[in-house]
Amino acid sequence: MADMNFNINTNEYLPLRDVVFNTLRDAILTGKLAPGERLMENQLAEKLGVSRTPVREALRMLELENLVQLVPRKGAQVLDMSEKDIINILEIRSALESLATSLACQKMKEDKIQELRNLLVDFEKAVAENDVERFVDIDEEFHDLIFEATENDKLIQIFRNLRVQLYRYRMAQAKNDTSMATVVAHHRRLLRAIETHDAAQGMAMAQGHIKYQMETILRLLQNK
Repeated sequence: MADMNFNINTNEYLPLRDVVFNTLRDAILTGKLAPGERLMENQLAEKLGVSRTPVREALRMLELENLVQLVPRKGAQVLDMSEKDIINILEIRSALESLATSLACQKMKEDKIQELRNLLVDFEKAVAENDVERFVDIDEEFHDLIFEATENDKLIQIFRNLRVQLYRYRMAQAKNDTSMATVVAHHRRLLRAIETHDAAQGMAMAQGHIKYQMETILRLLQNK
């Protein structure tokens, strides 16, 4: 296993397995643990200053999120996605975003629409300052608000699970995307559709937004 440049995220209110889970999850999502990297229980336990039991439990939890693969007699490794995996996930995400935006156009209250407007201002500022981590986080908040407006807990749960799986690729895309103005324009149009309760336009814009994301992520992978 490569040098581990991360430390345990302590939280006295969480069970130790959850603390280890959050630490490893963050390391995977931010690229500190790379796709394909082996995760040895004993090395992780020593690095994080815990016993092997919470590490083993955390790895099982990460497997449920499709972030690691547990291989019998070989241990765990950070799951690497193929182009097909990414396409499949984004095809599902496109359908979910379309449905969520349609429902948000019908259901979102004015105070939440104002929150979207505020996030868009913050997003544009982060893009202008080339603060990649900040605008990716704001982008997630923006889409979270849209999904929350659906009032559909199952839809929200599926969306968040898919988003976790793609986060590291989304971050890499954002760092290498020279057309962030396109994403800003997409957000403006999504907001406009919700403001005007135009579900058809919202659905079309959501699909276009994810199509653009798919094209840029795949282009990045192909140019590696």
